[in-house]
Amino acid sequence: MKKALVVDDSLVVRNYHVSLLKVLSFDVDTAENGAEAYEKCLQNSYDLIFCDINMPVMDGYTFTKKIRKHERYKNVPIILVTTLNSEEDRKRALLCGATLFIVKPMNMAILKKMLEAVS
Repeated sequence: MKKALVVDDSLVVRNYHVSLLKVLSFDVDTAENGAEAYEKCLQNSYDLIFCDINMPVMDGYTFTKKIRKHERYKNVPIILVTTLNSEEDRKRALLCGATLFIVKPMNMAILKKMLEAVS
């Protein structure tokens, strides 16, 4: 079974993304911010990471840049899912190492297309 990590400071959003991934047979862990996600990534191996950008403690840009330095996570798809919608945000996400940049809200159809794109 593939394992995913969902990182978002909103419990509602985390639960929603977890429910979408579980329908697609992922085993899912969660984290409330980038610092917690970073620690979980050092302790576990994930096949996919969904991460918000605007979070307390450590934002999604910083988390992505930091986790990409680890060999285990050089090629793991990291999808930044955010309410930010500018071209500057999109460019910054990709420069930090994100695989995809998706504007919230996300639904099952978008998720399936994303997973096809990164598989």
